[in-house]
Amino acid sequence: MCHRKNLPSALGTPIRWSRANAGPDDRNYDPGVTLAGELRDCLGELLGGDVPDPDEPGEPVRFFRQWLAERNLGLVPIADPASFDWAGKWIAILDRSDGRHAVVMFGSPSGVWLDSSNAYRDDASIVGGWMLSPLDLRLPTQTPYGTVAGVGTVAGILVASAAEAPLGRVDAVVALPGRGLEGDRYAHGQGTFSSPGRGYELTLVEAEVLDEIQLSWEDARRNIVTRGIELNALAGKRFHVGPVECVGRRLAEPCAHLEKLARPGLLRLLVHRGGLRADILSGGTITLGDEIA
Repeated sequence: MCHRKNLPSALGTPIRWSRANAGPDDRNYDPGVTLAGELRDCLGELLGGDVPDPDEPGEPVRFFRQWLAERNLGLVPIADPASFDWAGKWIAILDRSDGRHAVVMFGSPSGVWLDSSNAYRDDASIVGGWMLSPLDLRLPTQTPYGTVAGVGTVAGILVASAAEAPLGRVDAVVALPGRGLEGDRYAHGQGTFSSPGRGYELTLVEAEVLDEIQLSWEDARRNIVTRGIELNALAGKRFHVGPVECVGRRLAEPCAHLEKLARPGLLRLLVHRGGLRADILSGGTITLGDEIA
């Protein structure tokens, strides 16, 4: 159900709803709708399509951030959401006596555009907010990284036993579903970015890119080095590395940490070319020369 209310906001003051202006169904607050469900509804309204339920109900924001990243989208925090107004839709987080809730706001001054659980009441204060924004304005949100991946091969396999430890090459490795590669820091939950969620089990990078920028496979700090395949097109898709089924989650974009461990200047060289973050769906042994498709 969509409730649209034109609510003025005072600068620096939490935006509040006046019960005097409420219609009958505005009083039908539904405590059965969780924050995860409200965020799903808010994103569905902004995107104009279906949004999945989080597979981790206790961490909905992390799930949605990672799901959006597959689509060249991100949630940008709003510094002062209580006084924020904008002639567009944005997500506000409400603090009530019964917990946190999410609604869609719109307009300048902003009013409630979507309140799927009728949570906007007298005791609700806006304590957080996000803008939905493209990660790269020049790319579309529908298949932003292309659709044709082609067929490639495994040129290299690398693992490291701990965060920031040197990577070593191996001829074959066992892929562990839900964990990572046997012997690798991420399979043991000891990687720099180890965290619950999507895209922390396996990383891949194209050998052609590393050759072009003269970066060694070890310094790239990815698990699988490929040849002959466009990895970006696998974001959000299932694929196989030899007998192992994987799912591409999002691009493995470069960061300051990689520059620290490898060399300065890699950010510009590897933007949208740093490889792919993936998860392992079925186990098996990955071997040099295996097909990727």
